[in-house]
Amino acid sequence: FSTVPFGLTADEMNAWLYNGGGLKLWEEAYKPFGLVPNPAGNTGTQMGGWFNKEINSLEDLKGLKMRMPGLGGEVLKKAGAIPVSLPGGEIFPSLQSGAIDATEWVGPYNDLAFGFYKVTKYYYTPGWHEPGTTMECMINEKAFNALPDDLKSIVRNAMKVANLEMLSEYTARNEEALQTLIEKHNVELRHFPDEVLKELKKLSSEVIEAEAASDPLSSKVWASQKAFMKQVTQWTNVGEGAFIRARNL
Repeated sequence: FSTVPFGLTADEMNAWLYNGGGLKLWEEAYKPFGLVPNPAGNTGTQMGGWFNKEINSLEDLKGLKMRMPGLGGEVLKKAGAIPVSLPGGEIFPSLQSGAIDATEWVGPYNDLAFGFYKVTKYYYTPGWHEPGTTMECMINEKAFNALPDDLKSIVRNAMKVANLEMLSEYTARNEEALQTLIEKHNVELRHFPDEVLKELKKLSSEVIEAEAASDPLSSKVWASQKAFMKQVTQWTNVGEGAFIRARNL
């Protein structure tokens, strides 16, 4: 419900959650724990990460120690890299000491503040592993159900406002931070080669399908998201995707 490698963008994720049955499935998943989940923010598409060497082929990932948790980390592992889970405060010193060779965090807006440019040279795009990362707010189910309907509505709508405001802020601030990284700190912006992305996409599919098969609820959720992604991607390509290509002519 947060993000899937090569999955839904922020807008597509919101569409699935609010209008494609995703939030109902999220609530089903959290009900045994007495929690009511809500989308409460989105970073938008993240960056591919900071590296101390160029990535020109899948071979360059083999043996690479990279901070990347979650499904993306499992994909890296399948590609021959060594995924490492670290909290935010430990990433910079780990890069500095050589304990890790690369990291992903979020995108320019956050990454600039962390100072990764001081210890790594190459900044890669796109963030194939986190195309539209949803944040969450969990509410105690008993406390929520004790509220009158008007306050329930206010709480739900407050989460929607948080969701909108975070995505708007990241969209507004990322480019400014990216230009600071490039122009002031001499960061080299690189694009993963298409062949690397094709291989990572193939490995991502294998990882996700295996995870989905691990239990009935995961299978149910992935079936819903995969069907929605197939449907919405066609419109994204015809609508916004086609317009962006035209605007860049």
